[in-house]
Amino acid sequence: MFQAFYPKEYVDSAYVIPYEKWKEKGIRGVIFDIDNTLVPHGAPADERAKALFARLRELGMDTFLLSNNKEERVASFGKAVGSRYLWKSQKPSVQGYERAMREMGTDRNTTLFVGDQLFTDVYGANRTGIPGILVKPINPREEIQIVLKRYPEKLVLWEYERKKRRNGND
Repeated sequence: MFQAFYPKEYVDSAYVIPYEKWKEKGIRGVIFDIDNTLVPHGAPADERAKALFARLRELGMDTFLLSNNKEERVASFGKAVGSRYLWKSQKPSVQGYERAMREMGTDRNTTLFVGDQLFTDVYGANRTGIPGILVKPINPREEIQIVLKRYPEKLVLWEYERKKRRNGND
């Protein structure tokens, strides 16, 4: 019933994803959400985020920031981590994901998405046909429109986890 919103994986943080293993599977580009995925909402790029992007470059992977936030926010973060970006991307619309792949020179088989929201981030990745990894939000303090989405997200995640257990995919 909720499969359109199911992530490929659900992990604690963008910083624990085994990007080397994804690289071995053919992934050459990673699209990231910013707020509550890489840093708390509105926070500047920190050393951990900068180190992650440097690590991905060392692996030969390209990156792209896809955010529904304003230009100033996304541009400053992109500059700090050395990544291209699209602001006001209108996620879950597929156009932003497709633009990111064009700019990275990747396709649906060589691109990964990482974000903290099911109904924008993961749903958009799924609609585009790329694997979406859902991460737990970094900071529980969020804008009201996001807080309200978290309640139905809990129902979807409960069903997702139940199906995983039933299928033996713990």
